[in-house]
Amino acid sequence: MPDQTPFRPFETVLDEARALETLRQATNGADDGELFLERRRSEVLSFDDGRLRTASYDASEGFGLRAVRGETAGYSHSTEISEAALTRAAETARLAVGDGGGTLAEGPRPTNVRLYGDFDPLSGAPFPVKVDLLREIDDFARGLDRRVVQVSATLAASLQEVEILRPEGTRVRDVRPMARLNVSVIVEQDGRREGGGTGGGGRIELSGLMEPDHWKGVTREALRIALVNLEAEPAPAGVMDVVLGAGWPGILLHEAVGHGLEGDFNRKKTSAFAGLMGQRVAAPGVTVLDDGTIPDRRGSISVDDEGTPSGKNVLIEDGILVGYMQDRQNARLMGVEPTGNGRRESHAHTPMPRMTNTYMLGGQADPAEIVADLRDGIYAVGFGGGQVDITNGKFVFSCTEAYRVRDGKIGAPVKGATLIGDGATAMQKIRAIGNDMALDPGIGNCGKAGQWVPVGVGQPTLMIGGLTVGGSAT
Repeated sequence: MPDQTPFRPFETVLDEARALETLRQATNGADDGELFLERRRSEVLSFDDGRLRTASYDASEGFGLRAVRGETAGYSHSTEISEAALTRAAETARLAVGDGGGTLAEGPRPTNVRLYGDFDPLSGAPFPVKVDLLREIDDFARGLDRRVVQVSATLAASLQEVEILRPEGTRVRDVRPMARLNVSVIVEQDGRREGGGTGGGGRIELSGLMEPDHWKGVTREALRIALVNLEAEPAPAGVMDVVLGAGWPGILLHEAVGHGLEGDFNRKKTSAFAGLMGQRVAAPGVTVLDDGTIPDRRGSISVDDEGTPSGKNVLIEDGILVGYMQDRQNARLMGVEPTGNGRRESHAHTPMPRMTNTYMLGGQADPAEIVADLRDGIYAVGFGGGQVDITNGKFVFSCTEAYRVRDGKIGAPVKGATLIGDGATAMQKIRAIGNDMALDPGIGNCGKAGQWVPVGVGQPTLMIGGLTVGGSAT
């Protein structure tokens, strides 16, 4: 069983006064900079095909020191937290500042807001109890339906402790718990195999995910999706209207629109939304927010990785572009305020503008009426992987659960459907917005420039006209 003793406080490793002096030397003449200290512990248990396949525990620590001048940032990081390592890092980061001449930016405003507890989810249950739970999930899934041939279940928990020291002397601390349970099921009938999976979690105690009411519901949902896909027919191909379900289908919004509204892409004019501030970029009624302030959500952060409090930022309001997501560097270069979106994967990475929980507000339409208005198209309620080109917003998404709709009636499930389009056009073609806005269950991860961070997505039921559906021609 792994050692779960709490880390020593950072002040027992580094003298704060000396660390601050070293940071100030590195950022003398710079526009900005910080010392980011991190300690992280994580545990992942995976049960697959009737046995425990993986039981991993990882503990890491380190720091990153950054000095910023204009568009240039000097960054040095180390897994050794010591005065000697900090001095070497300061000398390296200092190279980006050169002879200086910059004026140090004002630091982030302080906050006492805490959006989640500082508990340790890894200690939520003894190791043997976690293994027994995964075994129980496997047995339960197989007992639900004789067609179940394989079950995979993963229980994961982590605790990230960060401290941010800024040149003006501000010190910010955040303790970020995370827990997650995922279940996937494969079923077989008449030689055909299909799968389904779901899960979720957030910045919550692990014990909540281990309650029978929760894990049994997750397991039943994974089986339901697998059985739906077992009956699926080949997807049609062509241009047609599409209805997207509420909640997790917001991943399409995240990829096709959200990334294009991150500040760095717009400052560099590589986004399809660059230069469109104040202009209509979506249909009337479409309001999109990025909100890192929702308590206990997977994508929420009390403060970002530069020490800026997270925000509830309106990006698109009634179809009009009104804001971008900003870290401190891009905000300064664009002459606007930081929005609390400066995020990094770890101490070994520099911060950049990233999403937190990105979602579209609900409208007035009844979701059932939206589907009933679909003459001939696809009703997509589950998504898998997707890709997007930031420069033009073009996206390709695969559906994990979708249905053919004719004359307003939901018909057979379809397999192999992909949605193809571009974010700007798709947002303009939204024809109906449901009153059922929902957030995803806590399963999102976002990649950008090789860095991964946890995120959330959400949306109401939507009808989008004229998307290209890739599949098998009927």
